[in-house]
Amino acid sequence: MPPFALLLQLYKPLVRFYEQITGLPVIQYTDDFAELQTPSATLAIGSTRTLQLFGGDHIAKAASNHSAIIEFRVEDVDGEYQKLVDILGDLIIQKPTTMPWGNRSLLFRDPEGNLVNFFTPITLEALKKFDG
Repeated sequence: MPPFALLLQLYKPLVRFYEQITGLPVIQYTDDFAELQTPSATLAIGSTRTLQLFGGDHIAKAASNHSAIIEFRVEDVDGEYQKLVDILGDLIIQKPTTMPWGNRSLLFRDPEGNLVNFFTPITLEALKKFDG
């Protein structure tokens, strides 16, 4: 299977996944490119055909991330867990846990294996970090 065919197979489920977990619409600009826009960041989702615009196939590979975590600040991480537990199923890596740096965190994988963290700052120090 050509590399772009593999990513196109993963592309549409990935778009649906991020719409489902965030409750935000993903804007589909072309058959190969979409964006999830949040108040503070944009997650771009593209097929391998979009990689040609950035220098070729060697730039990125589908389902091969082992070092980055995509993080979303949510109002209530425990509530999000309850809402998504059936959808995420085996994709959950860590149920809501209070981290030493003051965030309550839910860690799971997206359909390509990327780590995703939903977090809620809960300590005064963590809240100051994000809210000033």
